[in-house]
Amino acid sequence: MSDSEGKILVVGIGPGSPEHLTVRAREALAQSDVVVGYKTYVGLIKELLDGKELVSSGMRQEVARARKAVDLARLGKTVAVISSGDAGVYGMAGLVYEVAREVGWSLTSVEIIPGVSALNAAASLLGAPLMHDFAVISLSDLLTPWAKIADRLEMAAQADFVIVLYNPRSSKRTEQIVEAQRIVRRYRDGSTPAGIVNSAFREGQQIVVTDLDHMLDFDVGMLSIVLIGNSSTTTFDGLIVTPRGYERKYDLADSTG
Repeated sequence: MSDSEGKILVVGIGPGSPEHLTVRAREALAQSDVVVGYKTYVGLIKELLDGKELVSSGMRQEVARARKAVDLARLGKTVAVISSGDAGVYGMAGLVYEVAREVGWSLTSVEIIPGVSALNAAASLLGAPLMHDFAVISLSDLLTPWAKIADRLEMAAQADFVIVLYNPRSSKRTEQIVEAQRIVRRYRDGSTPAGIVNSAFREGQQIVVTDLDHMLDFDVGMLSIVLIGNSSTTTFDGLIVTPRGYERKYDLADSTG
């Protein structure tokens, strides 16, 4: 296949609501000839895709979508590959680069367009839980061995990071979140604040503020982000806040400044 002057725009579409789609993402979709994506994500932005050639497919078809995008770009088309959240956070960005490199297509013809990640969206609905150092860990062992995931959980919990869990549970993966809770509980009090956000900024959105001991009393699935606070994280007025440390350096009640 001979290469033409095509381009791939890997677009993070944010959590799914149109108001959280960036201006640059809208521009990228407008200038694209073809839009490639998981069918659910294509559906979230369908009103922006009139007149576009659409290539959509189901779960676990990521490699096929990346290959199709590269093939179309090598024919001279401008191709938007869409990811929910941010394309560079558990998204399509890395895979598109890998496929392009494998076929010898220039990586300079790929542009990554950032979006509001699922962790940012969930955190905003819970309050301000990510104000200090945090670790983000996917519990899906489809591509990463569970032993390695468990090691990462152990280290993050021991180091007192706020922990954000992606892909916490599916119909076939039910025990990983239970084991994750067990690992973190070894290092943190059961009253440590925890939050669960399902379908952030989409239809069916649910927000739960609870604690480490009780977080599995609530609905947790593939559309959930689970957040576990650190030793300083607190709750008030139904929100989760992790202090940055300003209270140790400044008088926050001082109104003379």
